[in-house]
Amino acid sequence: MRAGEAASLLPGWVRPAWRIVSSVAVTLIGLLALTFFIGRMLPIDPVISIVGDQADASTYDMVYHQLGLDKPLYMQFWLFVSDMLTGNFGQALFTGNRVAVDIKRVFPATIELATVGLTFGVSIGVPIGVLAAVYRGSPIDHVARFIGLLGYSSPTFWLGLMGLVVFYAALGWVGGPGRLDVFFLDIVEPRTGSILIDSALEGEWEVFWNAVSHIVLPASILGYAQMAYISRMTRSFMLEQLGQEYIIAARVKGLSKWRVVWRHAFRNIAVQLITVIALAYAFLLEGAVLTETVFAWPGFGRYLTSGLLTGDMNAVLACVLIVGITFVCLNLLSDLLYRILDPRTR
Repeated sequence: MRAGEAASLLPGWVRPAWRIVSSVAVTLIGLLALTFFIGRMLPIDPVISIVGDQADASTYDMVYHQLGLDKPLYMQFWLFVSDMLTGNFGQALFTGNRVAVDIKRVFPATIELATVGLTFGVSIGVPIGVLAAVYRGSPIDHVARFIGLLGYSSPTFWLGLMGLVVFYAALGWVGGPGRLDVFFLDIVEPRTGSILIDSALEGEWEVFWNAVSHIVLPASILGYAQMAYISRMTRSFMLEQLGQEYIIAARVKGLSKWRVVWRHAFRNIAVQLITVIALAYAFLLEGAVLTETVFAWPGFGRYLTSGLLTGDMNAVLACVLIVGITFVCLNLLSDLLYRILDPRTR
């Protein structure tokens, strides 16, 4: 029986959920298969990563068999997916810990960094985009476009290094690399994985402000490129709306300029902005690799990079799966918000 025929037998209210679940499952399995087989073709020997290049042949063969590398590729993939469905991602070669434990430790750090970065990008990018559209062709518009162009064209690692030199080494306005200073480590018991939230919950305000001083610079650097993207997209959406006849009609009726802009034009671009912001957040989670490397941020991107460099496919595949699930969840969330904000999509 085909999938379409099976779906037709389900009750009407179950079919949309079935379509979403089946689509997500096929997407994630395809993503895992692509990553797995490409990873197996890389010229990196995971056995050498474990035993070192000075190991004798018997040790090499023993580890080779323990990793299951003597089995056909399709069987290795099947065993890996079977373990993954039970929550067993295997053991990370370069940390010696279980991958699930490592991800539970590093992922909240990246979520915290990306969330602060997105807050920076949205809170500045959206108003700049609106102002640039309202004052099209004015100095405000030119400045906004220049800031956007600078955000697109400047490499993140270069901005990070320059930020550390200027704001940390020269001016001393922000904290250095890492999430906390050394003497604040292990004071707060991890609950959510977010230093900001955990320190606030325990009332450790000295730790909280130290964490703020450490996160403000990498989050600003990380959010700057997305701020440029969001501001340009907001400007483009707003220009389209401000040229519509209903805007002119609203102004003729005597509504104030900013009431028309925020209550009418901006409201109509909210659905489009949701997609832009959701994708920006997903790219922040995925693209934090360079920022975490420059700022020695113990997050997901740095963990993924270490896994790639050592050929640790257990860690890499688990990270790819997490990134895929993140993208899927954000897309589903944006679809749900569509239905809430725009009744025509229900």
